Amino acid sequence: MSHTAHIPSHRKPRQSASKTALRAGVAGGVLSTIAVAGAAGPAQAEPVTQTIEMPTITAGFSTTVAASAQATQQVALDLETQAHEDAAAADAAKTAKKAKAEAVRKAEAEKKAEAAAKEKAEAAERASRSAERTTLSASSGSSGSSSSSGSSVSSASTYSSNATGSAASVVAFAQSQIGDAYVSGGTGPNSWDCSGLVQAAFRTVGVDLPRVSQSQSTAGTQVSLSNLQPGDILYWGGAGSAYHVGIYVGGGQFVGAQNSSTGVVQKSLDYDPPSGAVRVL
Repeated sequence: MSHTAHIPSHRKPRQSASKTALRAGVAGGVLSTIAVAGAAGPAQAEPVTQTIEMPTITAGFSTTVAASAQATQQVALDLETQAHEDAAAADAAKTAKKAKAEAVRKAEAEKKAEAAAKEKAEAAERASRSAERTTLSASSGSSGSSSSSGSSVSSASTYSSNATGSAASVVAFAQSQIGDAYVSGGTGPNSWDCSGLVQAAFRTVGVDLPRVSQSQSTAGTQVSLSNLQPGDILYWGGAGSAYHVGIYVGGGQFVGAQNSSTGVVQKSLDYDPPSGAVRVL
């Protein structure tokens, strides 16, 4: 027995010709595919050397865009508000101008109305004084006639002519106020109370009398009512407590601011007999 008969061979068995042909066909097909693919590609294609990355919108960028949009909207709103305010201010200015013009017109109308009323009142007052003086003149003429038949009352012209010196000035002032209104507390020049008229009359000759009738009734020397002289102060009530005063003008008559119904009048002593008299001049 051979020494090599039991030793197995380590050589690979040869492949058959059919298998070799199959493998050659597969390899050729792969190469053909690659060649076809290469021929189908662009003839002038250039190799890609870099990669372009698309920007990413972050949360911060989104917030900025939103804030910008809000700011733009706020500016538009502010402009619209300002336009409304400007229009309102213009309307208010027009309204104020119109109101001012209307107020001026009304003030002028009221001023004219007041002037007209004042003029009318002055005209009425002048008419009243004229009527009062006419009445007094008629009364004086009648009194003169009575005097010739024994009456103690004479005309107003006689009263003035009998007064002389300071007394004449006092009497003239008092008679010039006849027809003025009586107002409690009045001191002239167009309205009086009784003591205000007496005080003003004596002030024309430099005599400063007390303001009220109680004090005026004791301001001079007490005289009898049967011995009166023009310029004497007549009083009603007690000396020191008199409630009314007047000025004797002669001829049995006096001038006094009697009351709100009569005003300043010239009357006979018989009209309202006084209680007493004082002489200052």
